[in-house]
Amino acid sequence: MWGNNVRLISVLLGGANLLVAVLGVVLLFVAYSSSCNRRRRILPFLLVSIFATLRILTIFKIAHAQEAITTSILDSPATTDALDIVVRRDRRIKYKRWLWWTRFAIVVTLLQFVAATYLIFTVAKFVSRDETSNQCVLGLAPSSDGWKQKTMALFMILTCFVALVQCFTGSDVLTWRSFYKSQDNAWKAHYHEVFDHGIREALCCLGRFEYLSVLEEDEVRSVARLLGELVTYRATGTGHLELLTGLALLQKHNQSPKSYEGFVEAPVKHLQAAITLHKFAEAAYTGPLLDLGRNLFLFPCTWLYRQGIFTPWTRNRRPILTGDNWWRGHAAAFLKFINLSPEVLRRGRVCQKRCEAAYFIVVLHHIRSVVIAVRGTETPEDLITDGLGKESPLSFKDLDGLMNSNHINPEIRHHVESSFPHYGHSGVIEAARDLYEQVEGNSEQDSELVGFLSSLLGAGCECEGYDVRIVGHSLGGAIAALLGLRLYSKLPNLHVYSFGPLPCVDSVVADACSQFVTSIIHDNEFSARLSVGSIMRLRADLITALSEDTKTDRTLIFKLAQRFLYVSQTQPTQTTNLRIEDPAERRFESSINEDLGHDSHRGGQERDQEFSLQNKIDSRENDVKIDDDDCTNPFASDHANQKDDPVSQFMDMVPNSESQPISDPHEMFLPGLVIHMVPEKRNFGMLSWQGKLSYKAFIVDRECFQDMVVSTSMFLDHLPWRCHQAMKKVLEARNSGALDDVSQMA
Repeated sequence: MWGNNVRLISVLLGGANLLVAVLGVVLLFVAYSSSCNRRRRILPFLLVSIFATLRILTIFKIAHAQEAITTSILDSPATTDALDIVVRRDRRIKYKRWLWWTRFAIVVTLLQFVAATYLIFTVAKFVSRDETSNQCVLGLAPSSDGWKQKTMALFMILTCFVALVQCFTGSDVLTWRSFYKSQDNAWKAHYHEVFDHGIREALCCLGRFEYLSVLEEDEVRSVARLLGELVTYRATGTGHLELLTGLALLQKHNQSPKSYEGFVEAPVKHLQAAITLHKFAEAAYTGPLLDLGRNLFLFPCTWLYRQGIFTPWTRNRRPILTGDNWWRGHAAAFLKFINLSPEVLRRGRVCQKRCEAAYFIVVLHHIRSVVIAVRGTETPEDLITDGLGKESPLSFKDLDGLMNSNHINPEIRHHVESSFPHYGHSGVIEAARDLYEQVEGNSEQDSELVGFLSSLLGAGCECEGYDVRIVGHSLGGAIAALLGLRLYSKLPNLHVYSFGPLPCVDSVVADACSQFVTSIIHDNEFSARLSVGSIMRLRADLITALSEDTKTDRTLIFKLAQRFLYVSQTQPTQTTNLRIEDPAERRFESSINEDLGHDSHRGGQERDQEFSLQNKIDSRENDVKIDDDDCTNPFASDHANQKDDPVSQFMDMVPNSESQPISDPHEMFLPGLVIHMVPEKRNFGMLSWQGKLSYKAFIVDRECFQDMVVSTSMFLDHLPWRCHQAMKKVLEARNSGALDDVSQMA
């Protein structure tokens, strides 16, 4: 019926289970027909036979479910939305049936393993004793016929074999590739459904039951669609382990240190302000995630301590936050981390809804500042917001701080207006819009603030003339930047400090907000490079890494190249612009914004912005255009036969970050002025574990973060306290160098 679609291992295991069931029935019949008085010992043999029969049943059910799924995927027409809902419901029912039978097969496999262990234990118990003629296994006395003893031995061997092998072979009976072959759309639809069900069930296990019944297009479905597009390399038979091999090669290639010669070091003023405000961004993580990273074994105790569980008598003195628990634990955790009195926390929200950010508003009278701290990724809903990474258009209201501010250079404002539409990270945009409604509202009267911030910063109010600082880490840093883009026209004393943010705006907007947004990146942290474009290019870089490795199977490389060639179908033929500019001029452009938002320095900033824009206009006159037809594939041995080589076709057709114009609105960039903190030398010895590494901070191009860097520290570098430690070491090194200079002059 299924022919070549069945996995060979499934056939072998099915036959083995059938033989186990048949042998079990034979042995049970022999036991009951014998004179052995130990019939109660047949229980493990009976269980093994029953579970083997159930496993055979699940094999057929899973095969039928897989066939129904593939038929639904391959026969689904591209029709109207109404019919699409019907098709989607039918497909979801079939996928649920397949998932439930798959999980039932996993349960049966575990039961078979337990039954096999019980069987071995029972037999070993008899063997270890001094048996008599009436002490037998399954009624077979030592004097029984030889075929009976051999049958029992074969039964035990097959039982152990099946129990062990099934733990490592998976539950699929049919090969998906035999149905989908190289049809990209079919593989996308398949993995789309797999991720959609997986994410919804994971959310359900975390108490978000409402996601299970949603059939319409929602955030989970958008994230699942994106993940499905990233895993379609399976269409050519490429396995996950082969992709991991490519990642290992990329890590090996990325180990060479990058030179920062010609880059300007970050101003001390920026670093001092950033290290002062970083604790607010870190304190916004009021859940157990922060304590889990710092205290792996004692995190429950430390989290409960920060939540104020051990001091319930202070509950009434804590501020009331939207979404907080009854003992106001999140407010207590935030205040305990920043070590300030409850009076400074004026407003906040601890949210567990999709595309909504948790935030805290703090008033610091001693430094005349209002701080808005935005929490990063901590809940499953935050992960969904992260996953909504495709571009979405920015409205004029989203860019109100650039379009209507009197403190933005007119030429920069005109450049932003003339280059509409602009794009940003879809999930970040939606979360920033919601956060604006929370802190300021959506109504305006004579261009005056009319929201919560106006009650603090308006004329004659408590915080009139105070500076406004918006801080956030990771996802919170990206949301903070988008919020600052909307508030800057009304709050000229505003400055945003984003620590390890996601790329969230296009290049024009990212350049334009350098005056009041600062992004601080710690070494190789992955979040600063995490975008749809960077992940797509990472897949392409795997081919380059595998091609350059002489030990890699060329067949694997060709498979990968053929798989990725579909990208060229949607990429128009382009010319590549190579900008020729002086690196020193570029460093000077990036370093002009040293002010923290005070009016006394604003005039100098406008003159510097004029100079920066003029440099950009002049540099366009020196652009050199190189046609793609002039480029050759470095991996092809014969250029004349280049079109017949899949690797060569891929290298020619798939654009990389260097061949794409940096003004591409679909490419996301880090917002504002970008400061990169790097260790002076990478050392994985004892010194690095003791915190003896010294750091330097440079102002760099945001284009440096377009591509993902595969590194062993890419996730650990994203931990918020590591960024704080790096900034602290930079300032210590600067102060030490200044003291040395003074002593030498003396």
